[in-house]
Amino acid sequence: MRRCAHVTYNISVRALTYPTFRRLFGAQVASLLGTGLLTVALGLLAYDLAGPDAGRVLGTALAVKMVAYVVMAPVMRTLVAGLPAARVLVGADLVRFAMACCLPWVGHVWQVYLLVFALQTASATFTPTFSSTIARVVDDRDDYSSAVAASRVAYDLESIGSPLIAAALLTVVSYSTLFVGTAVGFAASALLVVSCGLHRLRGVDNTGTRSRDTFVRRTSSGARIMLIRRPLRGVLWINVAVAAATALVMVGTVVIVRGDLGRSASWVAVALGAFGAGSIVAAVVGPAVFRRFGTFVPMVIGASTCVFGVAVVAAWLAASSSVPLLLIPLLALWSALGAATSTISTGTARLLRDDTTDADRDDVFTAQFSLSHAAFLVTYPLAGLAASTDGRAACTAGLAVLALVGLLGATLSWRSSPVIRRIRPALSLTMNRATATANER
Repeated sequence: MRRCAHVTYNISVRALTYPTFRRLFGAQVASLLGTGLLTVALGLLAYDLAGPDAGRVLGTALAVKMVAYVVMAPVMRTLVAGLPAARVLVGADLVRFAMACCLPWVGHVWQVYLLVFALQTASATFTPTFSSTIARVVDDRDDYSSAVAASRVAYDLESIGSPLIAAALLTVVSYSTLFVGTAVGFAASALLVVSCGLHRLRGVDNTGTRSRDTFVRRTSSGARIMLIRRPLRGVLWINVAVAAATALVMVGTVVIVRGDLGRSASWVAVALGAFGAGSIVAAVVGPAVFRRFGTFVPMVIGASTCVFGVAVVAAWLAASSSVPLLLIPLLALWSALGAATSTISTGTARLLRDDTTDADRDDVFTAQFSLSHAAFLVTYPLAGLAASTDGRAACTAGLAVLALVGLLGATLSWRSSPVIRRIRPALSLTMNRATATANER
């Protein structure tokens, strides 16, 4: 047992003790594995179709993916608003399964773009619905942090494990077989969702209220809620800090390691692995950190780390002729940025859960999914300029300024929040109320 803010918790209670979450987590892992295999297979397919222009094809496919995430997520949320979560999740998986089955028969580049758009639209439907469903299934606040941490670890491990699995498979099969693995992953995800008992989770009937609104108002309802509520407004700001730091790492690592440090390609993987390792460590210790310090303080520290890390890289680029960059400090900095973005991710999920109701939670989670990816539409091109132009220091400094703006905006939004929310956790419905009452005496 552990005492925190006058409330006693059983530290053995974690998200994986919830049978429904265990199956949903399994569905997420299967889905992520399918997505990871798809990423590798798409790259090889693009090379087969376009040869030297494969980079352009992949870049366009990624742009199509972002458009689907930003535009289609709120649109699809409006279209499926009256459906149970289980049907939405299974339907999204079945669409992705069908698109994956079509990919081996693709013979033209435009077909790749069309299938990617359909597949990513389904993903933009699945992911926020999955996140908001977890917030309802895991109703204890600390256990929910554990669920978010497990989900984050799954994402990070997938980014490492899927390429390794794909590489192993490619030694014995052709790359088109990877699309079969992708389809199997999505099918397994659908079966796990069906088996988890979500049909027993009662939905919220707000169709009468929503039907009186126009389609545009229903589509933008989540974003409007986030703008109105101060804690959620801070999330919108802090998304910018996360996007700036993540874009620097994802786009700039290869140029810094190969070009500036003169290291081999394997060290690029090591540097990206350091970012992922920092994220995993922060996800594992995150629930304990948030239990001890509340939600806002760790998130502000994480955003400050993003600002500091990007600013350090900008300063080094400005003085690179006289100040050499060493590999070990770079790996340490990348690990810190990974930990910072992971901490913010976990805290964001807690805020979305705490500051929404069953009636608007799906809308808000979808808006966060869409708007957080919208930030990357700004930071990714800027990071690309920083990696390919003579004004690298200025472009990276621009990323640092964006991160600082995000930090300041979030801090100002949260400054007026009640102090009690920063220093003690909320009493959840799953806690032993008799124990809590005894502690308060």
